[in-house]
Parts: sequence; structure tokens; C-alpha cells
Amino acid sequence: MTFRDFVSILHYVNRILLTDLYQLTMAYGYWRRGLHARPAVFHLFFRRTPFRSGFAVAAGLAQVIEFLHDLRFERDELEYLRSLRSPDGQPLFDDAFLRFLGSMKFACDVDAIPEGTAVFANEPLVRIRGGLLEAQLIETALLNIINFQTLIATKAARIKRAAEGRQVLEFGLRRAHGPDGGLSASRAAFLGGCDATSNVLAGQRFGIPVRGTHAHSWVMAFDDERSAFAAYAEALPHNSVLLVDTYDTLDGVRHAIETGNELRKRGAALAGIRLDSGDLAWLSIEARRMLDEAGFADAKIVASNDLDEELITSLIQQKAAIDVFGVGTKLVTAFDQPALGGVYKLGAIEDGRGSWMRKIKVSEQVAKTTIPGILNVRRFTREGQSRADMLWDELDGPPDAQRIVDVRDATRSKSLVGCESRDLLVPVFRSGELVYDMPALSASRERASRELAALHPSVMRLSNPHEYPVGLEGRLHERRVEMIRQARGER
Repeated sequence: MTFRDFVSILHYVNRILLTDLYQLTMAYGYWRRGLHARPAVFHLFFRRTPFRSGFAVAAGLAQVIEFLHDLRFERDELEYLRSLRSPDGQPLFDDAFLRFLGSMKFACDVDAIPEGTAVFANEPLVRIRGGLLEAQLIETALLNIINFQTLIATKAARIKRAAEGRQVLEFGLRRAHGPDGGLSASRAAFLGGCDATSNVLAGQRFGIPVRGTHAHSWVMAFDDERSAFAAYAEALPHNSVLLVDTYDTLDGVRHAIETGNELRKRGAALAGIRLDSGDLAWLSIEARRMLDEAGFADAKIVASNDLDEELITSLIQQKAAIDVFGVGTKLVTAFDQPALGGVYKLGAIEDGRGSWMRKIKVSEQVAKTTIPGILNVRRFTREGQSRADMLWDELDGPPDAQRIVDVRDATRSKSLVGCESRDLLVPVFRSGELVYDMPALSASRERASRELAALHPSVMRLSNPHEYPVGLEGRLHERRVEMIRQARGER
């Protein structure tokens, strides 16, 4: 792999081989059977909200658009496929199929829920409608992008909520899962609510504010802490946030105060200090007292050290005097749930005579039984608050009632009479042509803030949240039950 190839992958630039081999073998099988152009509909969704949360935040659509735009097989990619062999040494794909792939142009319809939207289990975040081969071939890449960024955006939203209005900085690049994981995590974390990042490439590429202090190595490179702080303040007088725990934290605060006094003489100011170890609650309270008594009430206290929403909640409950939280490892790696578990399932396919056939996957695990049809999501609101979501089948036409039936428990239903409603899926591609004006990342971040504010506080609880109602439109519910019975051979 050349450096240019690596950069292309890092930036999601038209690498159609970002897929699993079975997508290509299925594509070959569809082509051999003459099914490759058969219209089909797939839905990308997750089965359970991550982190035991009451919500998730949709993210990754911008990279999906970048991936799909002008998607095609390049010559070197076709040559690689030509080199693949089956276990008996024969070519895995014949030349006629590879020539077909070389002439293929992405021509699907794509609908998606905009980034920053609050989303819930079983709702299609992305819906693909087009030729069976094309729609199948893009599964892996779409799951890779949407799964990770939705996961990180949701984690960031939880952390920002725990911070109760205090700033949250994403500091996770050095602990992220490779350069691509670090870049994607920085983007998703900002969308989910983080205020800035330490990742300079993410700042340059996505317009995210960048923030940073210095490391322990800076202090250790000098003869003592005083001279290290003085040198840093001289170099960066207007960005002097000093890391005070290299040796003794409270001594470090005293030395920072001395440096702050010298800065004042030069017309600058001590921006703050950073705590990165020890009892952050007690140390922050002591540091705040010392800074205030010395006349540095405006100096901010930044805290880091393996923080997440639970630790931040605990610190605030302890009345910690922390103004800014730097969160790294546990955010960018989604430490307590490293995968969203999103899936991509066939909902309908044409029968070859122009009629749609709804499809269902039935499982012994109730959660893995899919929802058939060409699905959309309708959100019901009242007095500015999101009340419930309805999954409905576009093959049935618009919903004719404002009542939903619980996906998992048919004995539970909810009336939504008197609510306003809107459908969440919006057109993104039509016949392979981009028709969606992708908002700026900052606009998607603002959308996430509005969307989460519209949820009931009980849904937003970090622990034991109330379950937001998501259900099936009546006709869809009845059809799904009947299809499950038929699949199981029941009358």
C-alpha cells in the first residue's frame, strides 16, 4: 500500500474495496443468477441503544455521502480481484463479472436521518433502494462509518450532559484505534457535544476548535517546575494553562500562581491549571481556594485522567471546583461498550414482475426478528417535546391512525392523537445523484443539542432512563405478526 492509498482510506475517498469478501461473493452470485439489477430495499439500524442509554445520536452521514459519491471500481482494484483464487486455485471471479464491475456506476436511492437527530432502536438510520448487487455491496462500509460515529456521538452527548454546562474537551487521539479512528472520533465527539478537540487534523479538516496545554515531559525537560512554567508562559503568554501534578500538585499550584504574577506584569494572564492525577475533587477545591486567595479567580481549572460520564457525575456531586473536563480514552474508544451493533437488513425486493415482496428474518431471539417493508420513521411531538416514534411501511401509504404498537410487546400500545408529526428520513441520493445539502458540522452539533433538549428528562437520565416509545403503525404490526406465523409454519 502506498502512502497515497493510506491517505485515501483515511479520508474515505472512494475505496469500494472497503468491504467484506462475502459482499463480493454474494454480488457475484446475484450477477450469475441475473438478480443483480432486481430492485431491493435495505435498512441500517441498531437493536439496542448503547451504554444503557435512553437515546442515541445519529452520526456519520457526511462520511457515507463522501464514500458513495462517484463510487466505482478503479483499475487497480479490479486487478486485485482478478488475482483472488478459490481454495482449488481457480479464479474466484470470472473476467466478465469484473468487466461488469468496471462499468458499474452507483445508482441507488439513499434516504437517511440527518446527523444530530436523536434516534432509537429499530429505526432505519439509512435506507438504500436500488439494484440488489449495488445495495448489498455497500453494506460493510456504511455499517463501519455509521456504527462508530453514532456510538461516539452518543457517548459524547452523555458526557456533556454529565458536565452540567461545563466545557468538555476531547483529548483522545493518542488512545484512539488508529489514525482513522482518532479522526472519526474527534468529529463525532464534537457533533455529540464536546466543545473542542486536541486533534489538530480534525480541527483543520472539520473546523473543530482545538485546545491543548502541555505534557509532563515539558516540566521534566527543565531543572525544576518553576523554570518550566516560566518558560512556557514566556513562549505562550496568552495560552498559559499549566499542568501542575508532575511532582507535588499543590506545590505545582503555588508555582503556577508565581508564574501568573509574572504574567500580569507583562500584561498577560494565567489562563488556568490542569489536574491529571490524584483526588481530583479535593485537589480542585484546594486549588480553587489557593487561586482565589492569590487573586486569580478567573483562572480555570481543567481536569483529566480517564474521565467518563460516571466519574464526572461523581466529581460534581462532590462539589469539585472543575471548570473544564478533558476526556480521552473512555470517549474515543467507547470504553464501556466498544461497538454499537448496528445491522443492515433486507426489507423488500421486487418479484421480477414489478411488484414488491416484503421480507422478514425470523429468529428465536425476539430482538433479531426484523421489520418487513420499505420503512420510514415518523416522530410525534407536542408542545415542543418529542413524545414517540412510529415505524411505518411506505408500501401501505401514509399512516391512517395516530397509534403505535410496541415492537416487542403487542399488548402495549400508545395513542398519539393531538400530536404534530414529521418523517425523519430525508432524500440524500436519487439514482446515484446527490440531492442533499449536507449541513456544516457545527449545524449538526446544534441540531443534536436541540433534539436532546426535546426529550423528556426521564429519557435523558444517565442511569436507568425511561424507555422512549417506538412502535409500529397498526397495519405494519399486523402484517409482521402474520409473516412471523407463516415463517414458523403456524396457521
